[in-house]
Amino acid sequence: MLDYDAPLYLISVVAKILGVHPQTLRQYEKEGLLEPKRTDGKMRLYSQRDVDKIKTILRLTRDMGVNLAGVDIILRLKDRLDELDRLNEELQTHLQKNAPTKSEVKRLEKTSYELILFKKS
Repeated sequence: MLDYDAPLYLISVVAKILGVHPQTLRQYEKEGLLEPKRTDGKMRLYSQRDVDKIKTILRLTRDMGVNLAGVDIILRLKDRLDELDRLNEELQTHLQKNAPTKSEVKRLEKTSYELILFKKS
């Protein structure tokens, strides 16, 4: 099974698969929307994650009319939401493993806002 983040595709292959000009992909990289891996010879190699991200960019720009600055904001917000979802899952797992008593649950409910903001794992 291949790694989702493994650099596999040359820029020409990705451009052909997605029906875009290679210069479009270079522009996305210049704008900071993509960061393909590089070979020792400086050739760009794209992972499947990169290809899926390009599909998202194309959907936002072509279908929804979002400019590249807007795409950047949307992608950053999506990354932040993904990070928060991961943190939430970790907190839920931690709480389930430590199974607080009813009195502790009441105390956690009262102070959970502070715990989330100030406690570091």
